[in-house]
Amino acid sequence: MFGCKGKSEQPAGDHPHDEKLQLTAYSSDFEVFAEATPFVVGQPSDILAHFSFLKNFKPITEGKITVSLIVGTDGARQTLETPTRPGIYKFSLQPATAGTGKLVFDIATPQGTSQIVVSNIKVYTDVHDAQHDAADAVASSSNGVVFTKEQSWKVDFSTAAATREPFGQIIRTTAQIQPSQGDQQIITAKTAGIVLFPNGDVVDGKAVGAGQSLFSIEGGGMADNNLMVRYSGAESEYNRAKAEYDRKKELAKDNIVSQSELLKAQTEFTNAEAVFNNLRKNFSAGKQTVSSPISGFITQVLVSNGQYAEAGQPVLVVSQNRDLLIKAELQPKYFSILGGITSANIKVLDDGRTFTLEELNGRVVSFGKSSDLANPLIPVVFQVKNSAGLLSGSFVEMYIKTQTNAQAITVPNESVVEEMGNYFVYVQLTPEFFEKREIKKGVTDGFRTEVVSGIADSDRVVAKGAILVKLAQASGALDAHSGHVH
Repeated sequence: MFGCKGKSEQPAGDHPHDEKLQLTAYSSDFEVFAEATPFVVGQPSDILAHFSFLKNFKPITEGKITVSLIVGTDGARQTLETPTRPGIYKFSLQPATAGTGKLVFDIATPQGTSQIVVSNIKVYTDVHDAQHDAADAVASSSNGVVFTKEQSWKVDFSTAAATREPFGQIIRTTAQIQPSQGDQQIITAKTAGIVLFPNGDVVDGKAVGAGQSLFSIEGGGMADNNLMVRYSGAESEYNRAKAEYDRKKELAKDNIVSQSELLKAQTEFTNAEAVFNNLRKNFSAGKQTVSSPISGFITQVLVSNGQYAEAGQPVLVVSQNRDLLIKAELQPKYFSILGGITSANIKVLDDGRTFTLEELNGRVVSFGKSSDLANPLIPVVFQVKNSAGLLSGSFVEMYIKTQTNAQAITVPNESVVEEMGNYFVYVQLTPEFFEKREIKKGVTDGFRTEVVSGIADSDRVVAKGAILVKLAQASGALDAHSGHVH
């Protein structure tokens, strides 16, 4: 339970009877922020409650909510079927018993049910005591800023708890995405000749299927190493060797030729058959057709249409783009901790998206065990599944995480605001009142930033929307109740 007038400081002459109890609580799915008249036996207490989904900090727009004030075995209850306005429910309860109890909100929405409990709710017998204690509970800060729920619901906003967690040494570096060995095939010319691409549509990025014809090699018009001449010669040699073998095989039955002569004829036939079948396999209409061995897309075209290629020369590169390698090169000073790499976060430089190694089903493949004068850096290689549309050949920013037993307080990266070389976060005093607090920050892992000093792990800070809160502070907004319906 928090008490807050919603102003940076309580104005002089403010009357205690104006004070409201401000209550904040969370379930696994919802945040409730309620302003309530202090609870007094026999007197109605108005409760203005704001309900937000924790997944996006947007208001509940439909749903039945029941509030129960329970003190001992006695209680008061009210159910509202619909909100007064999106996210806002106005309750009124009249407690019958003094003492300390709890306020329970039972929420039923189309998304499911949930319950939020606000403990340590005190019910008074005297109005003056209730108002006095409410006034004493007012939170104040000379560096506070009001940002109402109505304002936060309209923008991309969220809060998050500062977390104490293991946070070891982070190695920040740039790495390059490369295709893995098993994910890429280099298609070569199987014979020397002129490379011809059909229809002129064999270009970088073209999708191809396994077995799809990609190009042909023709050598009919060449004086030297003519593919047609080679095919005809191989066919003639095959026919000659076959006839000779068949003839000697019949003569061997009558012992007219020796077994050694028959074996020699058989060997010549076998060799001629192998050469002929090798050319005939992809040779048709005076050319040799080359197909893709895998499905994927063309990443490189290494020769031009009509260019002469030697046998074995690379012509195309086809990649499936499913398994990728990410290669980082680190300074030798990190060598002693490379064996303790536990994970890594990968930030795409083009669009700012960040992924964990686990999200990409990745793993550490290897790291270098030596360096030399030509390249003193140590390579570290990760393998990932390309479920995020990563571009092979592009560069990413990596935050390599190492094993540690050290604990540190961390906040989301978006929480940290820089001003003239100093760093700040906005600490939540209530969901509508935030204190700008200077921090000393440490390293980041791409998602969260280490906070060396300035906040405690019990604090809750603005995550998304910290810049908007900063702008609200600059505008000088002071009325925490702006936009509320009382």
